[in-house]
Amino acid sequence: MLVGTVGMEGGATMRRRRIGSGVIGGGAGILALLMAALAAAPPPATAGPKVEQGLPAGPELGRHGPVTGRPSGPPSVSPADIRFAHRTLRAGDASEVGLLPGYVDRLRADAEAYLVPTPDHPTYPTYAGAVLLAAKDGVVVAHEAVGDAVRYASVGPAPDRTGVELPADEQLPMRPDTIFDLASISKLFTTVVAMQLVERGLVGLDTPVVRYLPEFAAGGKEAVTVRMLLTHTAGLPAFAPLWSAHPTPEARIAAALATPFAAGASPGNQYVYSDLGLIALGVLVERVTGRPLDELVASRVTGPLRMRDTGYRPSPALRHRIAATEYQPYAGRGMVWGEVHDENAWALNGVAGHAGLFSTAADLAIFCQMLLNGGEYRGARILRESTVRSMLVNHNADLESGYPESDRGLGVELHKHWYMGGLASPVTFGHTGFTGTSIVVDPLAHTFLILLSNRVHPDRNWGSNNVARRALAQDLAYATPVRPVGGGTAWRADDRDGASVTLTAPLRRPAGRATVASFELWYDTEPRYDVLRVEVSVDGGGTWAPVEVSLAAAGRGWVSDGTVTGYGGRRWSRALAELPAGTTHLRWVYSTDSSSRGRGVYLDRLLVVGLGGLFFHGEGADAARFVAAGWSPSNR
Repeated sequence: MLVGTVGMEGGATMRRRRIGSGVIGGGAGILALLMAALAAAPPPATAGPKVEQGLPAGPELGRHGPVTGRPSGPPSVSPADIRFAHRTLRAGDASEVGLLPGYVDRLRADAEAYLVPTPDHPTYPTYAGAVLLAAKDGVVVAHEAVGDAVRYASVGPAPDRTGVELPADEQLPMRPDTIFDLASISKLFTTVVAMQLVERGLVGLDTPVVRYLPEFAAGGKEAVTVRMLLTHTAGLPAFAPLWSAHPTPEARIAAALATPFAAGASPGNQYVYSDLGLIALGVLVERVTGRPLDELVASRVTGPLRMRDTGYRPSPALRHRIAATEYQPYAGRGMVWGEVHDENAWALNGVAGHAGLFSTAADLAIFCQMLLNGGEYRGARILRESTVRSMLVNHNADLESGYPESDRGLGVELHKHWYMGGLASPVTFGHTGFTGTSIVVDPLAHTFLILLSNRVHPDRNWGSNNVARRALAQDLAYATPVRPVGGGTAWRADDRDGASVTLTAPLRRPAGRATVASFELWYDTEPRYDVLRVEVSVDGGGTWAPVEVSLAAAGRGWVSDGTVTGYGGRRWSRALAELPAGTTHLRWVYSTDSSSRGRGVYLDRLLVVGLGGLFFHGEGADAARFVAAGWSPSNR
């Protein structure tokens, strides 16, 4: 039997046993004890969050702990687990696809809230206006426009940088079909064209870029591959002021390709998000095909998908439908409206691999649904299913310890809680754009969220719109209900940033020998930063120590040291913890950092029993004895 000690607050120590090596190793005996205790328990109380009674089915337990022969480790998911469906978008109601209408209705209200300064964006409005679109299972459940597409003429001097508004009759309201400068979302379209060439054998992911662009070898970059460009691991700097440092588009492209490594960088050994890498990729696909990038995107992506409002260099006739971006007197441009905002893309005649594309929420919805369909939409095959899966593999997994934000597929971002919020998972993908645009695609729930804003209008220094991105992502995430195991309600940790909330179960009396806590746990948090701790006290709640927990879900079993974080499989897990003799209290502490959260943490069906009888019955007589500080009963 593995026996150890664990330090406690205040200097006390506590003996701990590994689940499956002590009392739980008795297998049938402890399960019989649990059932007998339930049978002898008094009738359920009517107070508290739930009044149900009974022992839910749990993991099979053998003489040496969890039955062997099943996968071990916390829940995981990979692109191989995604099930593509072939759906065509249509408008519909949230309830048609199992979403909670109240949370879907909050999308518009929360988007409107950021039209003025807010506590989480206090100095300026987050954006002048925005368009949002949310869909699940091919049903568009929300498509809303708020605020203004064009509002300001210029910006006052620093430090106040006050926006100078246009006359009221010259301002333009945001419309559902407003056209936005997508900024870096353009990179996804460059990626799709590149992956089409990979499918056809014209480009190799692990082929050095110099095979296609010999001049890229400058600066010792001969070993950089196409895959490294797509995953931002080539070692290139993030940015270079091509627009101001070189006189012509041709000179700017030459300078971009000749840019040496960032200081200390080498191919494949670091993650640095780089516009220069995607500029090079855009030139690469042009060189391989002999056609301009804008023609490739139009003929191979937006044309077949009938994305009629998507393209580079929009016609002046469409200006009344285009959202204005930034006042750029330093570039001699004034208020940018109808031209690409990114200075380098503008200086490359409006077409580049990293930026330049304009589109609407409705057109981007087609693009998102095409990917959810496995590369096809309305009979137009854009990519193979296998290609889409390959794009969603985390190709930077080996860099994650040194670069926590490095999770990326081929051209797409993965698992980014800072804008995906509760929609994040290891295979949730998307991208953001500097102008205030973003898409989030959750292939597990067949859901996506598009938020297009003009947050740089009138000035980029007014701040990021990440707070709005997260707020809307949380709304759509919470629209998918988490149903308690047996109906009724479960306990849910409140949705707060920078908080530590507790749920405490005071036992009826100190635990005796061979006492086990059983409960159901549902968790989905930002890995490493938002953590649930399971703790015990032997002195009436004066000091606390972690307790080891065995968990099982969907045929998997694993052991936690008392902390849980990250992806929980979006399902309930059965948890068992052997409590030290003398335990008086059991509690769950959920601690979050200052921003970004997952879907949250839920707890249900607590039962504590041992050789000394029943110590806590959360579904029965003890339901009202929970002490909740930042936890609330929830049925969804």
